[in-house]
Amino acid sequence: MAVRRRRFTPDFDPVFGDRPLAAALQDIVIGRWQTARDLLYETGDDWPLRTHRLRLLAHTAAETSAAESWRAAEPDSADGAVLGAATQVVRVLHTAVGAGAHHAGSHCGGCTADRAVLDATVLSCLKAADARPADPMPWVSLLTLARLYEEGVSPRELWRWQDELRRRDPYNMEGHVQLLRYYSARWHGTHGTMYDFARDAAGAAPLGSPLPVLVQIARVEEYRYIADMARGRPVRGFDQHWKHELAEVEVRRTWHRWILGRPPGPPAPHEVGDLNCLTHAACHAGLKEQARSLFTLLGRQASRVPWSYTGDPAEQFTRFRKAVGAAGPLG
Repeated sequence: MAVRRRRFTPDFDPVFGDRPLAAALQDIVIGRWQTARDLLYETGDDWPLRTHRLRLLAHTAAETSAAESWRAAEPDSADGAVLGAATQVVRVLHTAVGAGAHHAGSHCGGCTADRAVLDATVLSCLKAADARPADPMPWVSLLTLARLYEEGVSPRELWRWQDELRRRDPYNMEGHVQLLRYYSARWHGTHGTMYDFARDAAGAAPLGSPLPVLVQIARVEEYRYIADMARGRPVRGFDQHWKHELAEVEVRRTWHRWILGRPPGPPAPHEVGDLNCLTHAACHAGLKEQARSLFTLLGRQASRVPWSYTGDPAEQFTRFRKAVGAAGPLG
């Protein structure tokens, strides 16, 4: 009897296999904060993992009162202060995005977040930084908040927040992504300033750091902006956005500086989203060798972004994976 091969299905796990985080998120949904407290204690000073976990915890906590319950029960908890501030930032961000502040061409002109609310949230982040001085997360939160000010923040203030982040974790991926978005045309910059920032950060990063993928993230941001501005109309030359000499060169550069320099082994949870971004770029640039190796590294671990910007995520992930002949576990 012939053995039927199982069909490959990508796994869009929102925590990218981080089961302790998944348990903490489930408890936050029902208002229990103790699991998150224990998780952050166990995470310690692993800054990439801690930043990843805090970001997802804050997005879930923003829909509940768990962060406030923790602060009320343990007002002296430094981790509680950090999560509480991050949660406030997410709520303000949701309000602004809901009001259309993220739309192409708005430059935050539609941001309805009250200036007093923004200032109060900045103060919460600064208090969290005082509570846990070594932690980069309060500064990541501030850099997220910065773009919600209608005119942005002063260059001096923005530089101070960047400097504080880099003193604690100089190659913090999430903080650099937030800065990239600040400098994008969607918020307070231009495509040029965004790419300059991404390339400078990539060039300064040590071998094995994921920061070079900022250039591919910038390409995604530009694509989103142009597509939004076109409002469904065709854009001349837009079909070559992913596939031209510079795009290909930059994918190869990220491949060499990050992938060939990282330690061998499966991706950490905080790497999966960025690996999907590089895989997407390699596929659309026609770089089969790099795409094949990246798909093999990822296995079934898929993220909806950036695949969702160019079609159906599951269909694209599966089709490109097959086209480049990648090996990996089946679903």
